[in-house]
Amino acid sequence: MALSRRRNRWKLIVCLFGASIVGYFILNRHNNPGDIAGTSRREVPTEQDIANEMLKKPVYDKPPLDLNALGELGRAVKLNLVGEEKKKEEESINKHQMNTYVSDLVSLHRSLPERWNPLCKDQKYDYRSLPSTSVVIAFYNEAWSTLLRTVHSVLETSPDVLLREVVLVDDYSDRAHLKEPLENYISSLKKVHLIRARKREGLVRARLLGASIATGDVLTFLDCHCECHKGWLEPLLDRIKDEPSAVVCPVIDVIDWNTFQYLGNPGEPQIGGFDWRLVFTWHSVPEYEQKRRRSAIDVIRSPTMAGGLFAVSKNYFHYLGTYDTGMEVWGGENLEFSFRIWQCGGSLEIHPCSHVGHVFPKKAPYSRSKALANSVRAAEVWMDDYKELYYHRNPHARLEAFGDVTDRRRLRTQLGCKDFKWYLENIYPDIHVPEDRPGMFGMLKNRGMSSYCFDYNPPDDHNLVGHRIILYPCHGMGQNQFFEYSNESSEIRYNTREPAGCAVGDAVSNYLTVQLCRKPRQTVPQDQKFVLREDDTLYHVMTQQCVQAVDKTDNDTPAPALRPCSDHANQKWFFEERGV
Repeated sequence: MALSRRRNRWKLIVCLFGASIVGYFILNRHNNPGDIAGTSRREVPTEQDIANEMLKKPVYDKPPLDLNALGELGRAVKLNLVGEEKKKEEESINKHQMNTYVSDLVSLHRSLPERWNPLCKDQKYDYRSLPSTSVVIAFYNEAWSTLLRTVHSVLETSPDVLLREVVLVDDYSDRAHLKEPLENYISSLKKVHLIRARKREGLVRARLLGASIATGDVLTFLDCHCECHKGWLEPLLDRIKDEPSAVVCPVIDVIDWNTFQYLGNPGEPQIGGFDWRLVFTWHSVPEYEQKRRRSAIDVIRSPTMAGGLFAVSKNYFHYLGTYDTGMEVWGGENLEFSFRIWQCGGSLEIHPCSHVGHVFPKKAPYSRSKALANSVRAAEVWMDDYKELYYHRNPHARLEAFGDVTDRRRLRTQLGCKDFKWYLENIYPDIHVPEDRPGMFGMLKNRGMSSYCFDYNPPDDHNLVGHRIILYPCHGMGQNQFFEYSNESSEIRYNTREPAGCAVGDAVSNYLTVQLCRKPRQTVPQDQKFVLREDDTLYHVMTQQCVQAVDKTDNDTPAPALRPCSDHANQKWFFEERGV
């Protein structure tokens, strides 16, 4: 029977091919005989082209486009609600940290606008040679519409011939709609399997549970509130076919948590990095990486991944040691896996032709209490002596119980992985590596106002510079009270976050703010130069004044300010690594 079906399929392909040739000549008979240029532009489809068009067919076709439907083509949904309906909307946001009231009004099958580089349309793939994939989606108490829109999006954009299955992993949810109603709903969907954890496992172990039953050649991990752009899957699989040790991420387009607007961008995506708190950060593609690439749709090497969305050869995933199962819930696993990929001989890449939309919730919908322990595990296994830079900025992390990492260190040895110095020099040379010389980092304390320290707390990670340094009671927790002084460059650095900031003396207001530090091999601006003198005064080179602790300022907040130099105790400063 199988042989007969294959013969019939190829008969159909040949018939379609013949019909296309006949159609081609019929159309050309009606052309102006003198229109040679117009005729020459027409291309006769090959048998391979026709076969590939058939093989591109997804598991399910999307329903016809309804331009009047809310949210269609990724448009924002903005409602003017009042009374009971407004209350329902607010309750949905409080429950899921995204506007599921709006999400429930948007079709589970909505079409998205095209948000990829136009060159991606011209890419051709040999579907018969591409590896198959299993898409693994772990969830915990996810909203009905966001979860099922993710599932339908995968089924309606993934070629049937490439998608082996969608594995839904319920990480011990306790909400009623994710019990029997979910089972009944997906029972009618092809290629969708649901498995349930018997206790709360957390993201890492839930994903591994799904991977354990996956039958595809490639594991593709998605979050449970995503929407896939057309053509998202083929570039990932094609790259892994060519380079099995590549771990490939799609471009992550933002879906607004409140309006569900699809905010994708066809321009150059950003790459991942981290700061010395071991927090993931986004960065523009550096010039050296742009020069390495031959075209705008070549893969982009990224030092780290955001974590939720990537594809990896199943065999290579197991070779690398899968996930660190000692990590709990979520947080930190993305950096640990990123370090391991690069240090152990693989590559971590973003493919510009693969786009997946992701709803970034208003805030984390559940606790990240284990994220600190997860980060400590990553530091202890992969960062060598550079882990001290992390601990200096997070003194409390030294006290965190992080479990046994013996097996993970043994894995590193078995795989012959490179050290973290190699990673910083070759994969992430743009990150500022602090000096942290003894006595020159930590809390910057004042001798006159003895319980006060330099404190800098920008409003968010996207708005790091331009704000005033204040004085605040010393807490010994690092983070916003961690500063470093460089004798070599005469800079006071706030380098807990990335990019690093430097203290600047304002000759007009006489207060200190933070601006971006100069880049390597650039000259230090005069307003960023401070000399920590032997008498413990901080001398500002440009204004020729000293930094003094002032308890009353124009906004009633104690702050360091520039004043004529004196022997006043409020002009004496020293570093203390941590609170006593």
